[in-house]
Amino acid sequence: MLYSEKVMDHFQNPRNVGKMDDADGVGEVGNAVCGDIMKVYIKVEDDVITDVKFNTFGCGSAIATSSMATEMIKGKKIEEALELSNKAVVEALDGLPAHKIHCSVLAEEAVKAAVKDYYDKNGIDYDPSLFPDCGSCEECHMK
Repeated sequence: MLYSEKVMDHFQNPRNVGKMDDADGVGEVGNAVCGDIMKVYIKVEDDVITDVKFNTFGCGSAIATSSMATEMIKGKKIEEALELSNKAVVEALDGLPAHKIHCSVLAEEAVKAAVKDYYDKNGIDYDPSLFPDCGSCEECHMK
C-alpha cells in the first residue's frame, strides 16, 4: 500500500480545516515545484496555542500532513510548536512515500511561519535561526 491508514484518514477527514479571521499568527508557505500551498492560522493565549486552522491547496499528502501538524501543536506551548519537525509529522502518519516527504517539510514550515508572524505582530524577541528560509525543494528531496 502506498499510503498508511493514518494518511488516508487525515486526507479524507482532515482536522482543523478552515480559516481564522481573528488569528494571532498566520503562516503561508508554498512550493512552486510541486504546487502545494499551505496556510496555518494560530490563536494564542498565555503562550499556548488554543486553536489552529489550516487551508491547503495540494495533494493528499499535503492535506494529511497539514491536518496532522495542526493536531500535534493544538494545546501546546508556542516553544513546543517550534520543535515540531517534519520527521515527527511523518512518523505520526506512519510514514509517507519518499517523493512526498516535502509535504511534511511544508507543514513544519507553515507552523513556524505562523509562530514567527505571531512573534512579529506582538513585538516578541526571538532567535532568527529558529526560522530558516527554505532553500529549495531539492533540499527536501535529499532528506
